[in-house]
Amino acid sequence: MFDNTWNNIIDWFRDRSERAKLVRSFNESARNSFVAGIAPTLLKASISKGESLYRHQFSNWLNSGYRIQAFTGRILTKDELIHIGKVILDDSVLVRRLIVLGFDTLEIHGDAGTYGCRWQLRSCQ
Repeated sequence: MFDNTWNNIIDWFRDRSERAKLVRSFNESARNSFVAGIAPTLLKASISKGESLYRHQFSNWLNSGYRIQAFTGRILTKDELIHIGKVILDDSVLVRRLIVLGFDTLEIHGDAGTYGCRWQLRSCQ
């Protein structure tokens, strides 16, 4: 029984590593797309607190939000924020991967202004 507990702890670190790899991979791809002129806006992903009302059985116990910030130098309209979110949410494989990795909230924010948009990932799969 005691050995099983230690195996669970090791799995927690593995999940944490996979979460960090997903964020790094997104940021690298977003940077390359922006530099190459493919993407009109530089996007940067990070892990956030998330929305406690969106929790599900796979939610990480801490920091369950996947936040994407768009660096535009201006306040983004709600339609622009929703458009960015829809691009992510329309990829059902990515949404399932986010859920399995413990994310329950997708957040899209600009680099100016105080508000963004938030989605419950479980309802988008």
